[in-house]
Amino acid sequence: MASDGKPFRFYDNRQKYLSFVTTCNEKWKVAERANAELQHITPTPPALRIFDAGMGDGTLLSHVMRATHKRFPTVPLYVVGKEISLEDIRLSLEKLPDRFVEHPSSVVVFTNLYYAEAPWLTVSKPELAGTVNWMDVPLQGDTAAEFGEQLRNLDPRLVDGWQVRASERTGNPLYVKPSVLVLYREDHSFALDGVKPGQTEPRAEFDLVLVSQPWRARMTAAFKVDKVLEPMVRSLAPGGRALVAQASGNDPGLELIRGIWPDADPFKVNRHELIETLRDRLGDNLKNYKFHSMSDAESILRYEMHTLPDEIQTNIGTSTLFAAWNAAVYVAQIEDDRLEVALASGEYLEQTAKTLKKFGGLWFNDEVFVVSRNP
Repeated sequence: MASDGKPFRFYDNRQKYLSFVTTCNEKWKVAERANAELQHITPTPPALRIFDAGMGDGTLLSHVMRATHKRFPTVPLYVVGKEISLEDIRLSLEKLPDRFVEHPSSVVVFTNLYYAEAPWLTVSKPELAGTVNWMDVPLQGDTAAEFGEQLRNLDPRLVDGWQVRASERTGNPLYVKPSVLVLYREDHSFALDGVKPGQTEPRAEFDLVLVSQPWRARMTAAFKVDKVLEPMVRSLAPGGRALVAQASGNDPGLELIRGIWPDADPFKVNRHELIETLRDRLGDNLKNYKFHSMSDAESILRYEMHTLPDEIQTNIGTSTLFAAWNAAVYVAQIEDDRLEVALASGEYLEQTAKTLKKFGGLWFNDEVFVVSRNP
């Protein structure tokens, strides 16, 4: 809880998020790991299907879309990104124009539906079935400039469709209006008729599902599985694969945090607990899925904060110190109430510089695992 009594929502802080994304290469590293899963996928007509569970600013998804085109240049592509943030939807749209040029047989869908709803693009409450704000947008032209202009012009409709309210119980953002935005090239509409989603025949069956940091680290395994993981795994097509990634600590970033808060322990739920909880929730359906075991070393995905080659060994610039501090508190999801005390003392900059010099930079660990559905 924050000091004003309102439930705390760390990921609502846009400045921390954008600084982290632009100074650290986590999205690239997760994308590289996701791309490795493509070699295990055999798409079936009418399209290769990808779901991003918590799209963020679209960086991870755009990387994966490019890699998918490289491996399957002629296969129609159906992509769904779940995202509640209007600002992230705007940033994600900026990454799409070139995708529609290079891979014209693409249908891209953005939605603000809940995790248990988004793969099927349908609301769970029957009384809301007729209230979905379904936006079907055929893009005209054949250049990135034309597509970019049309996507920017969607903003008034996005502002209306992506309004949110805060849950009084958890503080989580909830949609005011369930919305689905469907984008495709008009000149490929005929060929994509069997790929475009419909409102009356919901279908998930994804070949690749990306589950990268969609939850607060401190939430219980039961919460993470019930709200996110189980629906994502159930949305897999036969032969489909879900890649799960979450922060795991045991890195310089966590050492920096513990230099200020020695008792900090933000990553209490490891992948083993998540897997066991998910196996339990799948019940009789467990036989339909495979958990791909990896050693601790194999599961670790290391990513870094970008710095100049000689900066750490000489005079560390103020902007680098601020970026490193921001990345560490973002990954550890430190609440603003605790941050205010640390910022007032100034000790945080000394601790940041000490950590950077000790390790020659700043890096973090994610842990990953894969769940696949049997063919």
